[in-house]
Amino acid sequence: MIKFGTSGWRGIIARDFTFDNVRVAAQGIADYLKSELQNPQSEIAGRKPVVIIGYDTRFLGREFSLAAAEVLASNGLAPLLCHRDTPTPVIAHNIRARKAIGGINMTASHNPAEYQGLKFSTSNGAPAHPGVTQQIEANCARLLAEGWSFKGAVIGTFKCKTFDPQPLYFQQIHRLVDFATIKKAKLKLAVTVRYGTGRGYLDTLLEKAGAKVTVFDNEVNPLFGGHHPEADAHGMADVIKLVRRGKAQLGLGVDGDADRFGIVDKDGTWLTPNQILALTLYHLKKNRGWTGAVVRTVPTSHQVDAVAELLGVKLHETPVGFKYIGALMESEPVIVGGEESGGLSVKGHVPEKDGILACLLMAELVATERKSLGQILRALARQTGEFHTERINIPIQPESKDAMLAKLGTGLKKIGSFPVDKFITTDGFKFLLPNHEWVAFRASGTEPLFRCYIEAKSGVNLAKLQKACRDLLKP
Repeated sequence: MIKFGTSGWRGIIARDFTFDNVRVAAQGIADYLKSELQNPQSEIAGRKPVVIIGYDTRFLGREFSLAAAEVLASNGLAPLLCHRDTPTPVIAHNIRARKAIGGINMTASHNPAEYQGLKFSTSNGAPAHPGVTQQIEANCARLLAEGWSFKGAVIGTFKCKTFDPQPLYFQQIHRLVDFATIKKAKLKLAVTVRYGTGRGYLDTLLEKAGAKVTVFDNEVNPLFGGHHPEADAHGMADVIKLVRRGKAQLGLGVDGDADRFGIVDKDGTWLTPNQILALTLYHLKKNRGWTGAVVRTVPTSHQVDAVAELLGVKLHETPVGFKYIGALMESEPVIVGGEESGGLSVKGHVPEKDGILACLLMAELVATERKSLGQILRALARQTGEFHTERINIPIQPESKDAMLAKLGTGLKKIGSFPVDKFITTDGFKFLLPNHEWVAFRASGTEPLFRCYIEAKSGVNLAKLQKACRDLLKP
């Protein structure tokens, strides 16, 4: 079965993610696009049938892309392939800028090296909405049931038109980022691109802005150095060491496909995506004077809410998945939209996560205020109070999952000793507690575990809620 999850279809290479299955997925997408081209009510009706195709640094990324391109071409569509491994936000921007009818990106983002993925984006550069992916899934199921097959060229030999997506993206970034301010600050920065697509993008933009940049993990390595290609505290360990030695005043990182970010403050502290989302809203509203709302997902910190209230900004809450954030950003002015897992975009940009842009905006904030990010966060906390957040994975017995879902779904009167003020079921189960504290549970779709999101106003209460959540999910 070819199923699209929160961000595309993913599978283990050679087991689930095979050339035959990629061709089926490509034909399912081609069938969807052809029906849309013929629909006078569709946004892509009458357009040239250009489909942008890109890939990250995983095994066989280019070869899988060529297999998909060959299927699209056989359907009368015009595949246009990125000339090298390319960041997800760069592909998204080129879909919009080149008025393509959609895009296919071979990436499994931050997943381990044995995974590959296929992500379909619509003509606005956004991750396809469930209404679209369900049609593609249905097409794929029909093709598999019919025993559809495709006799293609020898793997990797199909000739597809290629292009360089970097220039258009760099033009866009220069419209969004104040590089003159970054240049004046003469920043010393430590950067990691996690063996992925961000090399030649994040580092190059900062170097051109006059920053002194030390770059880590900037060679192509499909195994990502033996670790997940994430820009988390573990993945940014070398950056943290350099910053703590006083060799850099800020650490910046992106994951394997550069849609997620990691930020290390002047003292070597890895800051959470929740904090970076709050800081981005603060900076763009206060220092840039931007107007509009802010959007966050259900399990994202209410620190964003507090900063929004402080600045007089309207707030929206969406289910998990940037496709929901992106849809809202396309419908009204939104200063910034983001999620606790490390995705962020801003007004006037693509409705897709952009880790490169997030890093550049943090460099701009430091250059603008000539303070560390920690200093700015502490100043905000004096006005909003502190926020202590944690996400923990709690394993459960597979046979008890349904019973636990039923238990949570009926609502709870208490989480440990904390009374529940409100029960929210927008995505998973979220329990609002007194004093702006809360807990949320989401069941993993692939593993026997629950993801538990906790936010407290003190470290003591955070520890109490962690214990209460673990006790609650015991058989």
